[in-house]
Amino acid sequence: MFNEISAIRGSKPKKNMKKNSMFLLLFALTFVVNTKADEGMWLLPLIEKYNIEKMNEMGLKLNAEEVFSVEQPSLKDAILIFGRGCTAEFISDKGLILTNHHCGYDNIQSLSSMENNYLVDGFWAFSLEEEIPAPGLTVHLLKRMENVTDIVLEGIADEVEFAERQKIISERRTNIANEAKGESQMQATVHEFFAGNQYYLIVYDVYKDIRFVGAPPSSIGKFGYDTDNWMWPRHTCDFSLFRVYADKDGNPAEYSENNVPYKPAHHLPISLKGYEMDDYAMTIGYPGRTDRYLTSFGIDERVNINNHLIIKIRGIKQEIWAEAMSNNDKVRLQYASKFSRSSNYWKNSIGMNKGIAALDVVSKKQEIEKEFSEWAKQNKRYENVIPSFKTSYENRAETFKASIIIRETLIYGAEILKFAINAEDLEQALKDNNKEKIDKEVENLKNEAETFFKDYHSNTDEKVLVAMLELYSNELNQNFYPTFFQDIDKKFKNNYKSFANHLFTKSIFADEKKFNAFIAKPNLKTLQSDPAFVAGKSVIEKQNEFSEKSNEYNTEIATANRLFIDGLMTMMSEKIFYPDANSTMRLSYGTVGDYEPRDAVIYKHFTTIDGVMEKEDPNDYDFIVPQKLKDLYNAKEWGRYAAADGNLYVCFTTNNDITGGNSGSPVINAKGELFGLAFDGNWEAMSGDIAFENNLQKCINVDIRYVLFIIEKFAGAKNLIDEMTIIDN
Repeated sequence: MFNEISAIRGSKPKKNMKKNSMFLLLFALTFVVNTKADEGMWLLPLIEKYNIEKMNEMGLKLNAEEVFSVEQPSLKDAILIFGRGCTAEFISDKGLILTNHHCGYDNIQSLSSMENNYLVDGFWAFSLEEEIPAPGLTVHLLKRMENVTDIVLEGIADEVEFAERQKIISERRTNIANEAKGESQMQATVHEFFAGNQYYLIVYDVYKDIRFVGAPPSSIGKFGYDTDNWMWPRHTCDFSLFRVYADKDGNPAEYSENNVPYKPAHHLPISLKGYEMDDYAMTIGYPGRTDRYLTSFGIDERVNINNHLIIKIRGIKQEIWAEAMSNNDKVRLQYASKFSRSSNYWKNSIGMNKGIAALDVVSKKQEIEKEFSEWAKQNKRYENVIPSFKTSYENRAETFKASIIIRETLIYGAEILKFAINAEDLEQALKDNNKEKIDKEVENLKNEAETFFKDYHSNTDEKVLVAMLELYSNELNQNFYPTFFQDIDKKFKNNYKSFANHLFTKSIFADEKKFNAFIAKPNLKTLQSDPAFVAGKSVIEKQNEFSEKSNEYNTEIATANRLFIDGLMTMMSEKIFYPDANSTMRLSYGTVGDYEPRDAVIYKHFTTIDGVMEKEDPNDYDFIVPQKLKDLYNAKEWGRYAAADGNLYVCFTTNNDITGGNSGSPVINAKGELFGLAFDGNWEAMSGDIAFENNLQKCINVDIRYVLFIIEKFAGAKNLIDEMTIIDN
């Protein structure tokens, strides 16, 4: 599944052609894309200027206004930010939205119980009344996007110190956003592009009444689970359905029984025609973050510190979780979403490191930096950029390593410490003896606890804490220890198992009954003597210390990065640059196609339901196939969802340029019709967040015909099919 995944290619320049080869090298290797239609996450307001001619040449039948317009309905009006960072799209005029199963997974898990386990059994609403409210879930709908760079950067010279520069920019961004928002309920933000060289105002409507409509069981929606994650060929029907509700006037509103399904300005019609090799394919969505301007120094840090530690630490934690989940059905449900989130980026990190090595990304980046340095000798504004990168990354390495370890082990490793630190504001309220604040913080903690304990197993977390403490002490010297390690030394003789047993026995945060008793009558002495709270506070204090130590080097890197990207754009002013992904709406265009991952191996561009049955293994949780799906397969009851060859297609690949956050993005054909749903990338190109590889990088998509087949034939939810606009050819 997409999480955080991008690009340099080419060959080493000849020494006797230094000046000309520099431009050719950078053109071929990096961030400029005139000839490669499949590389680039393009800003929609600029496609008329930069992209539409190429898109039309490749087969697109729409004009730029039909793709993106503020004045009239366009494709952009069908695309949403879903929840915490996925993409979704309207597929009916009644607010029905489609996204991935793994995007809806948190919400599906949260709405499930042992009695109604929607992850295991699936769920389908056969009427509006049966739809289930999803508390806390929101979607963002883009209203407008405007370049405000000149206003934000007016009069700010290079000589202005970083802190002062950031203060000025922050104030201006806030003022611009507030002016755009006015008295409305819209959300307005000013986003940074090209490392602070450009800024855009982006305004959204935020809808808060979202209801769960349908999803297949995980045996279909996550078929293959972690085994198949990031792999091709795939046979996963990775989709879920929700509905957006609004007040009677179509405005965003908190949940109310009086709200009505939202009527979007545009919803995507659905094509049953299918696809062939080289057919036009376009995605529009909200990619999270790429680092395609990252230098060789930054890549070295990513590979050898960040990714290396994530692989090691999460691997240990996940083994403990997996054992507990395999032995207890309740724990399996409680930790299903947590495990999925953790393992997704864990496996991504493994693949990224392998991809970076296989594609020799670091040496290619070093060639770019060498050429940049030569050019910078005649452009003094940029002459210290590369040396500054080198020094800053070297100086922050030790602290950066410590900050990753404390984050992965003691903040996101063992859950209890992070939960306990939520009581810090209550501690201050109790110190101040402020009854109003005490009552407020008690209510906040009650809400936190309800979510926490629902999906918490203390015995499992105790084992995780022991493993994380041992790992922390093995990886770092005592200068990097939080203060509570002193107690472990003095009172428990560095026996981490004994300490963890003491903590989980005594802490009010390890047991829901103890916690509720405390919160009913909060006491400062009890809180300040609680071992989980004491440990949690010392962890945050140490993390803040790491952040302070890193600030100087982070500032130097940020400054160098801004100048580096500005220098590239100055040096190659006649070329078109696309910005790194930053959770703003982007468009990617490419084609349907196969690929050759290694010698003598060619992967077809599609899979069929035959592959589902070939992978079936009733003894492997990842590959269980529901009996009803097997019955449908044996009867060959595909309905109108069969391909021209009579088979039922399941997934397909395109060369669209997407990353984490694009999960759930529609795959749109030349006529502006939905024919697939993006959900993953391929293992061979896991370096894609940093280095796009045109010959290898693929976007893995669910065939929309398989989605509709599951809805109608498997689930019998024809009521949902009937509200969609379906094009047969």
